[in-house]
Amino acid sequence: MNVLIASSHDIDGGAARAAYRLHQGLRSSGVSSQMLVQSKTSGDRSVIAPKTQVSQGLARARLTFDALPLKRYKNRQEATFSVQWLPEHFASQVKQLNPDVVNLHWVNDAFVRIESIAKLNRPIVWSLHDMWAFTGGCHYTNQCDRYMKSCGNCPQLQSQKAQDLSRSIWQRKVKAWKSADLTIVALSQWLADSARSSSLFRDLRIEVIPNGIDTTRYRPINPTFAREALGLPQDKHLALFGATAGTSDPRKGFHLLQPALQSLAQSGWGDKLELVVFGADRPENPPEFGMNVHYMGSFRDDLSLSLLYSAADVFILPSMQENLANTIMEAMACGTPCVAFEIGGMPDLIEHQKTGYLAQPYWIDDLATGIAWTIENPDRHQQLSSRSREKVEQEFTYARQAHRYRSLFEEVRQARNRR
Repeated sequence: MNVLIASSHDIDGGAARAAYRLHQGLRSSGVSSQMLVQSKTSGDRSVIAPKTQVSQGLARARLTFDALPLKRYKNRQEATFSVQWLPEHFASQVKQLNPDVVNLHWVNDAFVRIESIAKLNRPIVWSLHDMWAFTGGCHYTNQCDRYMKSCGNCPQLQSQKAQDLSRSIWQRKVKAWKSADLTIVALSQWLADSARSSSLFRDLRIEVIPNGIDTTRYRPINPTFAREALGLPQDKHLALFGATAGTSDPRKGFHLLQPALQSLAQSGWGDKLELVVFGADRPENPPEFGMNVHYMGSFRDDLSLSLLYSAADVFILPSMQENLANTIMEAMACGTPCVAFEIGGMPDLIEHQKTGYLAQPYWIDDLATGIAWTIENPDRHQQLSSRSREKVEQEFTYARQAHRYRSLFEEVRQARNRR
């Protein structure tokens, strides 16, 4: 069976890394898998991308042109909103590669036009990394439920009109995908439930298959060695926070982490606990946390990330909306307990008071309580650490993910052949 995985990027960003990990897992299990991307960072020859400098430059420029319709909404919120209207050659590329099944992942950044998906003329399994596929353009709804009907009056666009850009995008999806051979994979139970409640996907087959991770690369490393390698203190508790655009994207909850740590500092943790931040450099005017903060910049390779997770006593991701966070899975694979709000896909990963702590959304005091509870008792911390690693080994390995996808791909291909 020949599988084509389509993703805007191969390893740049959480969704891209998840897609690439599936690609690796499928190939390791004997599946003939190729990956088609708009922007390639890895040196993997099985990843197909624009080769010439001109075509690479055009791919980068597409994002600017795709966002032009958003110029009409000058007061819109600073959140990712994808229009996906630019013509491209995606369908012809797929036809040339001739896969049995196309596995779509995050295909935004003007990579795949909405109308092109219906032109593939083969089974499509779409792995959802956020909510965009069934909304009128937003990637996370921030509690808006208009995607259940037909969008319009979009709060993220700050629109007061029913026939706005979000309604137009929703209508394009309805028209384009009404006869597409679509099967949906949600990475978390929360996203599956959201997709089932949407007007676009409620009648489709929706499966839950979580991401997998290479547990030989993401594994516990001696924390003394990890801290020494990274130049972090040995005599302090370390709380780790990190995400793509983690300090600038309100959805990641950095603004909620600050008062929680300030509260801990005031309650006596200020001299015992320090914060480590990755994915961002030290800002010109850094916020005050009441404790020392280490800004580590960006980490991309697995070894550096494993060192970072292993150096920390607790990983904190106070997101306001989140699917299945790669960072939580990576931290747990390294034996690092995690603290988050009980939202989205977090309960699929974190077992409350077994692998970490799920705070009540969006109670800052409970978030602070969870951080302290996780690290204050050495014996309990060791139990949390062991169970975190055990859960990843049981539920989130490459082999388990690849097996479930392979079975699904075979089912949809056979169903197609019977028609």
